[in-house]
Amino acid sequence: MNELAVYAVSSENSRGREIHEELPGGRSEFQRDRDRIIHSAAFRRLEYKTQVFVNHEGDLFRTRLTHSLEVAQIGRSIARNLGLNEDLVEAITLAHDLGHTPFGHAGQDALNDCMRDYGGFEHNLQSLRVVDVLEERYAAFDGLNLCYETREGILKHVSRRNAQKLGAVGERFLQRRSPSLEAQLANLADEIAYNNHDVDDGLRSGLITLNQLESVAIFSCHLKQVKEKYPLLSERRMVYETIRGMINTLVTDLIQQSTRNIKEAEVDNLAAVHVAAPLIGFSQQIKKQQQELKKFLLDNLYRHFRVVRMSNKAHHTIERLFTAFSSEIKLLPIQYQEKFDREGHQAIADYIAGMTDRYAIKEYQRLFAIAEN
Repeated sequence: MNELAVYAVSSENSRGREIHEELPGGRSEFQRDRDRIIHSAAFRRLEYKTQVFVNHEGDLFRTRLTHSLEVAQIGRSIARNLGLNEDLVEAITLAHDLGHTPFGHAGQDALNDCMRDYGGFEHNLQSLRVVDVLEERYAAFDGLNLCYETREGILKHVSRRNAQKLGAVGERFLQRRSPSLEAQLANLADEIAYNNHDVDDGLRSGLITLNQLESVAIFSCHLKQVKEKYPLLSERRMVYETIRGMINTLVTDLIQQSTRNIKEAEVDNLAAVHVAAPLIGFSQQIKKQQQELKKFLLDNLYRHFRVVRMSNKAHHTIERLFTAFSSEIKLLPIQYQEKFDREGHQAIADYIAGMTDRYAIKEYQRLFAIAEN
């Protein structure tokens, strides 16, 4: 790991773990966190949870797992250039989607609707719940007993009502304090990854076209550069080169603008980071281009009729599963029936949120199909 800046998180200035453990041998506290996340059951399930396209629609589209790996790569690169803790950034980025439901945002919205009378459902809060409570791997504690700073980074957003129940990790939302620079960085690395990689998946699926994308400034600029340099390049490679150039521009701008922000704020320790406004960010020009790309994807990909149709099916599937389990608790696996006695409908939310796309589809068929093929 690179030499850390004075405002970076380190094992020495970390607020530590909820349950004390002996220091890890041969690795840092945040390397231990990363390793625990990688070995978790929730991390393995990300392979069959989707971003935009449902798992069975194709083998080449991104899943939550491949997305998380891509975010981690981008995050580490930025952290190294800013003198921040790469291992912490990697741990946060690998864990940030652990609480996502099957069927992407459609599944999340459906489960939130179902849980409206029982406290709602927030995927960031669920990701924290996974690492704090739901993973069952260790004899001495539930969850993964991660460091405070890793947990802080996983919890990007949370309602004030839920923040009040979370103790120390919820305090910054109540006090309006900024998280570590590593947490801020992980959030924007996520944005860089999903915007650009959704462009790739959207083109691959045929739901958006190069002609449409040429109306987006940041894409058009890089596509033009690739065409001028490689006029005979195949379209597939042209797309890869264009997206690679876009990511490089965004990463470079983020590093340069964040460096300026940190210098102007005169932060000289970790405590100063928490009381400063967010310091990791894009220049105004690049931020505007990012927002234009996000709007394009919203209008042309996420609201494409084929995606909307699949999202509607996903919402229906989650809704019917939740209703069935709520109406007859004995339809749940035994361990969740016992959990329901203790935690009520949160047990149903935990069960559904933990499903992969294909498991949710099979569970739906088991419950509602008259005969299986």
